[in-house]
Amino acid sequence: MASKAVRAEREPAESLPVARVCVDVQLPHLDRPFDYLVSSADDAAAQPGVRVKVRFAGQLVSGFLLSRAEASQHQGKLAYLEKVVSPERVLDPEIMRLARAVADRYAGSLADVLRLAVPPRHARVEAQAGLRAEIGSAGGQGFREPAAGGWDSYPAGPAYLKALEDGRPARAVWSALPGEAWPVRIAEAAAATARGGRGVVIVVADARDLERVDKALGEVLGPGRHVALNAALGPAERYRRFLAASRHQVPVVVGTRAAMWAPVARLGLVVIWDDGDDLHSEPRSPYPHAREVLLTRAQLADCAALVGGFARTGEAQLLLETGWAREIAAERGVLRRRQPAVSPTGDDPQLARDAGAVTARLPSVAWQAAKKALESGRPVLIQVPRRGYLPSVACAECRSPARCPKCSGPLGLHSARDVPVCHWCGVSFPAYSCPSCGERRLRASVVGARRTAEELGRAFPGVPVRTSGRDEILDTVPGGPAMVVATPGAEPVAEGGYGAVLLLDTWALLSRADLRAAEETMRRWLNAAALARSGADGGRVVVVADGSLAPVQALLRWDPGWFAARELAERRELGFPPAARMASVTGPAPAVAELLTLAELPAGTEQLGPVPAGDDQERMLLRVSRSRAAGLAHALHLASGVRSARKAAVPVRVQVDPADLF
Repeated sequence: MASKAVRAEREPAESLPVARVCVDVQLPHLDRPFDYLVSSADDAAAQPGVRVKVRFAGQLVSGFLLSRAEASQHQGKLAYLEKVVSPERVLDPEIMRLARAVADRYAGSLADVLRLAVPPRHARVEAQAGLRAEIGSAGGQGFREPAAGGWDSYPAGPAYLKALEDGRPARAVWSALPGEAWPVRIAEAAAATARGGRGVVIVVADARDLERVDKALGEVLGPGRHVALNAALGPAERYRRFLAASRHQVPVVVGTRAAMWAPVARLGLVVIWDDGDDLHSEPRSPYPHAREVLLTRAQLADCAALVGGFARTGEAQLLLETGWAREIAAERGVLRRRQPAVSPTGDDPQLARDAGAVTARLPSVAWQAAKKALESGRPVLIQVPRRGYLPSVACAECRSPARCPKCSGPLGLHSARDVPVCHWCGVSFPAYSCPSCGERRLRASVVGARRTAEELGRAFPGVPVRTSGRDEILDTVPGGPAMVVATPGAEPVAEGGYGAVLLLDTWALLSRADLRAAEETMRRWLNAAALARSGADGGRVVVVADGSLAPVQALLRWDPGWFAARELAERRELGFPPAARMASVTGPAPAVAELLTLAELPAGTEQLGPVPAGDDQERMLLRVSRSRAAGLAHALHLASGVRSARKAAVPVRVQVDPADLF
């Protein structure tokens, strides 16, 4: 009763008494601001960007205060804000505009996007008075000047740095040279921007890349001028660093995917490295991609952008072909001096006469390259697409794939003395026999990283063999003779570079049923090959594939631009992203049909499917031209809202620009 009396005595604020609040509810039909009254007691704290508590549908829910107004268009009686959780303004106005644009682009709701953009509150960290002193005190140290042989190795590099320092919205797609110290180049671009009084947001794919860029920023910018955001920091430290950015105490923020939302003052540059990595795709609704979020942010803030990598995606190529960005690439003469010597093995199965080479299943050219590198005292990197020991086995007699008798899942071996185990249900079968011919002996269908390491150990006795993969990822390795077997994305950096890089089992990458199979193969090859020494310094890359294949040709010439242009042209002809835009609708067949009936799809929308999606689900793909993509997203969002308002019991997943189309 007392609390009711207190609420009855509330008086609205004298100025701007109406607060527009984004309420944290996941129902699509409620994706709009709701108006509440601000009491005079909360007037000072209730500023745009703070967290609040409100009564909504009889429940106390969280929300963000978006703005204040003199009056409301709501005809009924307005309720008061229940509580201003904290006076900390954690939702920056620029991030608010970005979140709304991203929600519209991906057919999502603002509340879903804000849940990604603003980390959970940590009250103790907010209350720490020493936060400003600990972070953001750069002292009197200046920025380090760009190193010789860095950006000046690219004809457009120095001009790009000058544009960043002048605050111009220079947008570029950067093809990094092999062996490039790319974290230092990014740090130099950040320094040029910060020197002009603007802020920088940098996004990398994983914690290993983040550590390298974090170190480079510290060396180039000096202390106290940047923070690194990483989910592995823990909630308190991550929120502490987020506050340093939201309070505009540091001009530069670097991090993994979540850093794309980092607030900085006077944004001048957004950077994404290796935009083709699938870690840049957000797995939570509305499933935005870091590249698209950063490019949208650059467009809204009228700032510079840098999309960099050793490889180039179709999306990056489209930026160049539409004129939205300019290319930063080295001249062919510089490239020839910096790249390793690349050789394909073709389809020739000839092996070296040495018995060790036969044991290691290496073509002679690959075995000779590894042997020469080891003899010269340099490490050798072997990239193997599959982890584990023998992830796939088959009957030794009839070659039929070994399948689980219970669930039909693939069988594999975890070690040489292991029994076949199902990868799906985990059941082991010590007495397995082929259902087709009765044979009990098994042979390898796919060889994993650990089995490869075992074979190489026999082929090169006395040479240390190390593995880097899901179980243990190595960051760096010494520059001495050693064999390093790594899965794609887990390749460690070698001191001084690798003497040889061997790309094995390439068919496993090239034959995947994926629209981006060739592009992803190119990206993984170039990322590994870039770790080798230059050809003049004895660096060698051997790709076990036919030299006539387009990805192999691009690797031989080290020409990711040619390959990306070729891929984009093919997708444009076939009507695939990024030349066209697609959305997937997944759910039970009746629910999918209901949503598509409710959606007023733009003219010219093609419906592809449906196809089974497992567990009594089906998937429908919708394809439109790029000019009608906004209309498709809007129609799907409205249709989802109608189903939500009708309290549909069965959910339907809507995903714009899905990473996997097949």
